[in-house]
Amino acid sequence: MSIEKTLFAAADKMRGSMDAGEYKHIALGLLFLRYVSVTFNRLHDKLSAEDYSDPEDRDEYLAENIFWVPEEARWQTIARQSKDPRIGILIDDAMRAIEKENESLKGALPKVYGKESIDRAMLSGLIDLFTNDIKLEGSRADFDLIGRIYEYCIGEFASSEGKRGGEFYTPKSVVDTLIEMIEPTKGRVYDPCCGTGGFFVQSEKFIDAHSGKSDDIAIYGQERNHTTFGLARMNLAIRGIFGDIRWNSEGTLVKDAFPDERFDYILANPPFNISDWSGELLREDRRWRYGAPPVGNANFAWIQHIHAHLSASGIGGVVMANGSMSSMSGGEGEIRRALVEGDAIDAMVALPGQLFYGTQIPACLWILAKDKSNGIARDAKLRDRRGEVLFIDARKMGALVPGSRKQKELSETEVLKIATAYHAWRGEPDAGAYEDEAGFCKSAKLDEIAKHNFVLTPGRYVGAGAVEDDGEPFEEKFDRLMGTLREQFAEGRRLETEIEDRLGALG
Repeated sequence: MSIEKTLFAAADKMRGSMDAGEYKHIALGLLFLRYVSVTFNRLHDKLSAEDYSDPEDRDEYLAENIFWVPEEARWQTIARQSKDPRIGILIDDAMRAIEKENESLKGALPKVYGKESIDRAMLSGLIDLFTNDIKLEGSRADFDLIGRIYEYCIGEFASSEGKRGGEFYTPKSVVDTLIEMIEPTKGRVYDPCCGTGGFFVQSEKFIDAHSGKSDDIAIYGQERNHTTFGLARMNLAIRGIFGDIRWNSEGTLVKDAFPDERFDYILANPPFNISDWSGELLREDRRWRYGAPPVGNANFAWIQHIHAHLSASGIGGVVMANGSMSSMSGGEGEIRRALVEGDAIDAMVALPGQLFYGTQIPACLWILAKDKSNGIARDAKLRDRRGEVLFIDARKMGALVPGSRKQKELSETEVLKIATAYHAWRGEPDAGAYEDEAGFCKSAKLDEIAKHNFVLTPGRYVGAGAVEDDGEPFEEKFDRLMGTLREQFAEGRRLETEIEDRLGALG
């Protein structure tokens, strides 16, 4: 078992009857405290070994983009006092001290440890667990390990919380699919409803995996839920990612934090089918280039918000409820038609069910493009795709997560198959030649989409996949199946007679 799974299992056992939604802030906050202490101590030791350096000079840490940790907030100080009856208050004070010394963390850290309802033994146990079971020496690999643990714990807490978990966490295989498809390598990346920052973390991983430089991208985000906003800032800090992430209680659609900004890549998993989005107040908003979204559903408000914020050759990937591909209510059909005719849609992907926590609502991916006549992907010029849309039907993909009866995930191979089809279709030279594949992908022209009344469900376009030949001649198979059917009919008649006889005996 990996250290992430082992550590989470041990930490979760300490939770007892505490609600996962409350406990996650306690566990993840302490994990963050462990992280900032490790990064601080690494530089502290280095400065202590140098003749003319002061290990207690705050500016030395700021110059290296390392958080300054006051003495009372350092992990070794907290660990020494783990059995103190006031440990909860001491941790809260440590969080406040770190925020006071580091402006970028102001308001981000949880300060819930001193509450009367928090079990002191549980806090002591977590501190001991994170002290003894996370062996760290201050290397880069250590920081990657804590990042993996943090990310794994967020996902496990989301699973525990069910539907509420889905509000702050997008399943990793869905994030991976979008990242692999739109390939954010250079430029400005934006998430208008960033949750815990998963898209940003995966963007950095994508760059690392493809030998790029993290400094080549700038990150922007917005989040409505303040506690989730704090989790995102901690998640990014652990990864050493610095971005412009903003919070407001009104939400992105009502209060756009970046009204005049344009982005090269946009990744988003907005809340599905939201009715109370203040649509009546925004009827004349300039973002609705393709038509005013219905007051009772925000889906097309999100889609148009994202398209409006794309740069001249920008690409956006949006997770949406399946209804967005076919709904005709509230003028949605006309908006969808305008989006297709305006060449705003590059590709549509139907996803398998059971990918998302706590909801059986099937979902899809909208890939949006600002200008389909051009574009660059990993330094390669894309082909002119105007008048075409790629449809991918991935509903048959995915398998149950080990140990789960209801949660599915896409495999790495499946993610790459989806992404490669898209890359080949849009003309990336290293993706090979594109070909339609019955039952999986189809490049459809505008007139074909119009025949389907601009309904964008991939199943309508890709057709049925080829049936695997089992080698049995048709005549033999037909005779065999007819024989089985006759046997079943005969057994049915026998059982019917037996039931009548027994009922008759009762009379």
